Amino acid sequence: MPDTSSWLKSLLPFVVMCFGGFMALLDIQIVASSLQYIGGGLSAAQDDIAWVQTAYLIAEIVVIPLSGWLTRVFSTRWLFAASAAGFTVTSLLCALAWNIQSMIVFRALQGMLGASMVPTMFTSSFYFFQGQRRIYSAAVVGTIASLAPVLGPVIGGWITDTWNWHWLFYVNLVPGIFVTILAAVLIRIDEPDLSLLKGADYAGIVLMAVALSTLEYVLEEGSRWNWFDDATIRNCARIAAIAGVLFVIRSLTFARPVVDLRALKNRNFAVGCFLSFVTGIGIFATIYLTPLFLGYVRGYSALQTGIAIFSTGAASLAGVPVYILLARKFDTRWLMMLGLALFGLSMWAYSYITSDWSGGELLVPQVLRGFPQVFAVAPAVNLGLGSLSSERLKYASGLFNMMRNLGGAVGIAVCSATLNAQTNFHFNMIASHLTPANGPMMRLIAGAVQRYGAIPGSPEDGHLAALKTLWQLAHREASTLAYADAFREIMLAFVVATLLVPLLRQVAPTKAPAANAH
Repeated sequence: MPDTSSWLKSLLPFVVMCFGGFMALLDIQIVASSLQYIGGGLSAAQDDIAWVQTAYLIAEIVVIPLSGWLTRVFSTRWLFAASAAGFTVTSLLCALAWNIQSMIVFRALQGMLGASMVPTMFTSSFYFFQGQRRIYSAAVVGTIASLAPVLGPVIGGWITDTWNWHWLFYVNLVPGIFVTILAAVLIRIDEPDLSLLKGADYAGIVLMAVALSTLEYVLEEGSRWNWFDDATIRNCARIAAIAGVLFVIRSLTFARPVVDLRALKNRNFAVGCFLSFVTGIGIFATIYLTPLFLGYVRGYSALQTGIAIFSTGAASLAGVPVYILLARKFDTRWLMMLGLALFGLSMWAYSYITSDWSGGELLVPQVLRGFPQVFAVAPAVNLGLGSLSSERLKYASGLFNMMRNLGGAVGIAVCSATLNAQTNFHFNMIASHLTPANGPMMRLIAGAVQRYGAIPGSPEDGHLAALKTLWQLAHREASTLAYADAFREIMLAFVVATLLVPLLRQVAPTKAPAANAH
């Protein structure tokens, strides 16, 4: 009976933290899938709409690595409760935004205040559970990290189509209030140490914030402004590089840095961070590419897109019990290799995409991508973070989670650049074959001229309409080929990640650290 009571005391606060982390991760893709509706509701220009997402991601990626230090200062209990409360209040402010400028400010605050819920959710599994139970907890947080971005477009599309964009934020209010209250009541991991505010590495915090915020801006906005052809992008890239180098030097020379880069000397943690980076590429870049393809090439609505990619989420959930069963019997490193290899295989299957693909054709690649996600993420949590001492775990967790988000930003940026460059390349290649010697093309134009010529107007109108139809067909096929190229690039990243897994050492199950050990 005492064991059951102890189990419940660990399980209940862990469930609360997982729900809060899921809510924060889900919010990214819920909003991303409905940006055009938010922009329309706020009468925003196209360039301004992207900042609704960019402001959130910049604020989040800056705070995530600081979460370990903030936890030691304010305690896990009060940091998580404050983060949930801040996320809830700013969700209400976002719903009440009166113009695009206010929305951008509130989204930045939402990302900043809610960011700490995700890394503290990861570290909590090591404090609440020990031994074989960590297999279950790692599977849960791994599933949340991979499932939330997949479900985002589904839920966001349904909310937007059923109600309106304001409800994308209103839905956070009731769960947010409950998470805030329950976190304050149930979480008992550590005690605050406000003395750490004195003599903290504030210079390192500033350098890290500058480096990450400018880097995130470059990655998010670079493609839209043609990368280094734009002066702002060039200047931000320089600032990010200089501030990043100075931050690394500062962190390695300061006695108590806010981010423990020295933890990268641990081979498991270093490899785990890289694998977290690659899984971030895979999860976020494919969630970026697939809705984009369905929206622009296939003309799907937000809800239709969500339904079409729902099989990925269903497959992710189906993979969890299978992973737990196998992880109790087999070395998790080989399970991780299997997960990464299957993810890469799914990208190879995606590379055969055509302009006619819809939910049916996407089913097999999406199942191949969704089912092994927990195999790829959960072992990285146990093998990477689980190899560190309890003193380093909190500081390192922020870095580990930041790598996944940074991987997503890099993956989306590279895929966006690939789509732009390769669409032009393939369009020029297709156009070079569209000559008068091309019989099928000439018959297509003749048929189109005849069809459009029946519309009242001059014969020239019919010819121009036929040429426009031909251009649209060529651009559609060129765009589809560019998507295939982007999926192949992601596949290569997973090939490299799969080959690196044998570098990891197996981590023996250890007892949870004492509550006052940190």
